[in-house]
Amino acid sequence: MPAGSYFSPEIETMERGGLDALIDERVRYTVRYAAEHSAFYRHWFRENGINPGEIRVHEDLLDLPIISGKTIREHQPPVTPEFEFLSTSWGNVFSIQETSGTSGTPKGFFLTWEDWKRYAEKYARSFVSQGFSDRDRIVVCASYGMNVGANTMTIAAQRIGMGIIPIGKCSFELRILKSYKPTAIVGSVFKLLRLFRRLRAEGITPGETSINKLVAGGESFADESRKYLSELWECPVYNTYGSTEGTMCGECTQVAGLHVPEDLVHLDVYDPRMESFVKDGACGRGVLTTLLPVGANAGMLLLNYDTEDTTVVLSRDRCPCGRTHMRVHNPQREAETAWVFQNSLNRVDIEAAVFQPENMDFLNGEYEAFIHDGENPDETILSVSVECIDQEHCDKKTIEDTFVNRFLKYKPGLARHYHDGDFRILVNVTKTGGLELHKQKGRPKRLIDRRGH
Repeated sequence: MPAGSYFSPEIETMERGGLDALIDERVRYTVRYAAEHSAFYRHWFRENGINPGEIRVHEDLLDLPIISGKTIREHQPPVTPEFEFLSTSWGNVFSIQETSGTSGTPKGFFLTWEDWKRYAEKYARSFVSQGFSDRDRIVVCASYGMNVGANTMTIAAQRIGMGIIPIGKCSFELRILKSYKPTAIVGSVFKLLRLFRRLRAEGITPGETSINKLVAGGESFADESRKYLSELWECPVYNTYGSTEGTMCGECTQVAGLHVPEDLVHLDVYDPRMESFVKDGACGRGVLTTLLPVGANAGMLLLNYDTEDTTVVLSRDRCPCGRTHMRVHNPQREAETAWVFQNSLNRVDIEAAVFQPENMDFLNGEYEAFIHDGENPDETILSVSVECIDQEHCDKKTIEDTFVNRFLKYKPGLARHYHDGDFRILVNVTKTGGLELHKQKGRPKRLIDRRGH
């Protein structure tokens, strides 16, 4: 399959009118399927006075209540005797998956083989839009387990015809790169940065490997860290966003936002503070609805599900790549957002300020940040720690000034408090491996709110 082509051209390039009609057809079928097959939704429709037959078009979803991860947990064991979101017979369940459980009890998900094929379809479209073909071999650094990511990518690769090296982590032996000559690696930004440092320690440059593109996923990241990673590896870095719930989106080679596979998942944007959905261009939480093709089955589906990830609809116009499906901004985790003086502060804001070119002559990119109470009730402190490549020759003043200036440039509300003296920023420099996060198990938290009030 040549680079720059489409995995499902008829769907991916469908005119907006035809695409909206297809979405509406699938909304009607999905709502009817939920009412007929899901114990949760049968009760949900009755409890909220909803007639499923009156939900005809995707705009009707805006009038429905919003559910969340908490809703799922409240309707599965041990809270309830059965998994009430299950929407097929146990005989049709191909696999049982779970979310990571980073924000509570893991949510159980049930996938039929049809579900897996639809999940793989989404990833296959992203891969092809990023120039992958049957000539590629890709190292997968996502874990193979209860999460769906690695397995979904593997099935997608099979459908494209490319080869998979299912390592599951980025700490693999470097002989993998030498022996099997993969053309791409999928992993988080920081896993790929650490892999580069291992290569450099062995005296290997990226140009000596066969890698010609990277795919970053698993967590949101700043454009600055992506640019730095791309410069180190001397190749493009593409973004993908996925979840067990089914929100699999990906950038194309235009790098102009993540394409949402609108025929398979519907996405609206909701502002919980305004308690209303917002127009394109406004920031809010992504709210997804599973879309089933007419006649299809599903182990579990979601209507108006709050992902708790914030995003912005960037465009519904045809992308220069030829795709017509809407594009969204790289979603950021709400769980990684804190509020300081009524201003939002996300981990990615910290990352963008760390990965400034002036800093990266001294830093390895690892960082962590803490929000503390100040000495008086009206004072808040943001304490940021970064790792120096060579602590003895680290220019702390340049690092601190660069960080503060870049951070405040895009946070004018906090900049006012900074200049008034009630918001302080402390930048600490430590040696490689000196951060607290290296002692944490699992995915490290890079922004931690330690305020007592």
